[in-house]
Amino acid sequence: MIPQTSTSKPPRLVLDNIFAFSPNRDTLGGTAYFLALEEGNIIVDSPPWDETTETFLQQQGPVRWLFLTHRGAIAQVRSIQQATGCDILIQEQEAYLLPGLNVTTFEDTFSWRDRVEILWTSGHSPGSSCLYHNGLGGVLFTGRHLLPNQQGIPVPLRTAKTFHWPRQIKNVKLLLDRFTPDTLQYILPGANTGFLRGKGVIDQAYPKIQVG
Repeated sequence: MIPQTSTSKPPRLVLDNIFAFSPNRDTLGGTAYFLALEEGNIIVDSPPWDETTETFLQQQGPVRWLFLTHRGAIAQVRSIQQATGCDILIQEQEAYLLPGLNVTTFEDTFSWRDRVEILWTSGHSPGSSCLYHNGLGGVLFTGRHLLPNQQGIPVPLRTAKTFHWPRQIKNVKLLLDRFTPDTLQYILPGANTGFLRGKGVIDQAYPKIQVG
């Protein structure tokens, strides 16, 4: 499908090899990212699908993966796959939402080329997952599993659509146990980035993650 007339702003460079797309109205203002790697480029969540996005992706080169952090980040996926030829990566419990598409699923974890690891962090939604990139001191794309509060601190936020709050808290604690200041320097959330806008959308992550 041909993208609609451009409505979004060009993606912004937020780290050396990471761009943030404009908020996507089709995912309730979600922020998607583009991770440029020599092994293959990765889109994290669905960006606004228009001429601006397609032109940007053409300039950046082939897309290996479109990783979806949770069901709420799904929008225009078929069009994105048709235009880029990418494979879609999503936790197995939410793959049924993408019938007829080329989808790779995983249960608990998924690793790729020793650069990227996907971690199942159920709670916000059944298949909510985070993507960890081991470059730049460690970068964690959290979708809506962790979001900045009004003080800009990444926390789990309970909403009316939260699937399982105790499970979400458990998985936040697992992230705290897993990472250290040596392995995690940045968190890139999938929404609420307006609170971090003055800091370039990113924030030094550890040890600011809070539970509860």
